[in-house]
Amino acid sequence: MTKPSKMQDKFRARYGPWAVVTGASSGIGREIALYLAEAGLNLVLVARSRDVLEQIVSDVTARYGIEARVIDVDLAREKAVEEIEAETSNLDVGLLVAAAGFGTSGLFLDSTLEQEIEMLNVNCRALLSLSLHFGRRLASRGRGGIILMSSIVAFQGVPNSAHYAATKAYVQSLAESLHIELAPLGVDVLSSAPGPVHSGFAARADMRINGAMKPVDVAKTTLDSLGGKFTVLPGMLSKLILYSLAPLPRPMRARIVGMVMAGMTKHKHSLFLKRSQV
Repeated sequence: MTKPSKMQDKFRARYGPWAVVTGASSGIGREIALYLAEAGLNLVLVARSRDVLEQIVSDVTARYGIEARVIDVDLAREKAVEEIEAETSNLDVGLLVAAAGFGTSGLFLDSTLEQEIEMLNVNCRALLSLSLHFGRRLASRGRGGIILMSSIVAFQGVPNSAHYAATKAYVQSLAESLHIELAPLGVDVLSSAPGPVHSGFAARADMRINGAMKPVDVAKTTLDSLGGKFTVLPGMLSKLILYSLAPLPRPMRARIVGMVMAGMTKHKHSLFLKRSQV
């Protein structure tokens, strides 16, 4: 993170010495972890792929002289968050970044219940558990931060991505409420709601997306907004889409966004999107 040393010191003092980052093996989660390492925060990296996480740990500890730990766990599992709580119980955690998540798209009736419940577990249940656990810990120490990854699809229903949009609406609503509840306790809460991102997400899903952002840009904008904004919309495309739709009634917004989603997936029937907690 290219910042003056005073800013780095302030970031470490407010959100250090340890940060927990889920979905840290790829995409936005990985880039946020790299920025935090450069700012001098020690890291607990959470994802399913231990080999990938260990390589990141090797790189950041050698480059920045920080400490880092790996927790290879699938957040879809019921006991996953308990493992994270146990592994971090002896650490002074000042920041939670809940970046793990995945999505589905296509017609809702073509989906499988098992797949949709798995997404619900990762995107909502695990995020809820982590927010409650670390929210209490941060409030007790009187300072810290929580970043929850929302999406521009969180602000209305999205036909052809109905359940994924619903999970992100949950995240957005939770973040907005916690921003107000936890502020008097010294805890900053931020919702980051990016639009399309070049993170392997679209390629793996065989989606046709133009104008997508790079994960590194989303990560920088998100971290720069922590402690100030209620919700951040990284990138001009996110702002353009959301602000242009804002004056319209929700049913009309849902229809328009649904047509956009249908256009991105018209070349196939239904699909399973890449999980960012690889």
